[in-house]
Amino acid sequence: MTLASLKRLFAGFAATALLAMATVASAAKPAAALPGDSIYQLQLPLTDSNGQTRDWRALRGKPQLVTMFYTSCKFICPLIIESGKAVERQLTPAQQKRLGIVMISMDPARDTPAALKKIADQRKLDGSRWTLASPRAGDVRAVASVLGIRYRLLADGEFNHSSVLILVDAEGRILARTEKIGSKPDPEFVSAVRKALGG
Repeated sequence: MTLASLKRLFAGFAATALLAMATVASAAKPAAALPGDSIYQLQLPLTDSNGQTRDWRALRGKPQLVTMFYTSCKFICPLIIESGKAVERQLTPAQQKRLGIVMISMDPARDTPAALKKIADQRKLDGSRWTLASPRAGDVRAVASVLGIRYRLLADGEFNHSSVLILVDAEGRILARTEKIGSKPDPEFVSAVRKALGG
């Protein structure tokens, strides 16, 4: 092999190596920093009704309605679900697609993926918009604190808890909250949701 051939070969290797390094650097580019008041500052792995576990920061990127519930609840939690549906009904189809609804269990010991899926199916919740998920048992208190939700486990296995819907923006900042639960949504809360969705 001539000296000229070797130079061309090494030049080709160098160019390939530089391209590979540029690709890796681009892929490793960190996501933009979260605002200091974002709920996503809390690292929170959630296991959803499909059995998939991912950090709730994967929800970042669009406004969300967030709440806590438990699947064996017979009265208040079904009303919380109805509240989410009632807000959805006040939105256009395009607005609905831009909003996520996240229900986080306060009873992860019993709220398995199968239990979560059963509720999603019974209540006919659209999986493209609704996420039902359980945190690790040790994370329940932390997420409740971040969301400002109070709860207490009772002797009979039921929970006494806040009934609230919380609106967060695409970066996880809390914009509004309502404790008006049921099929007639809080007009001010709906207005805040529309504003967050850009119309």
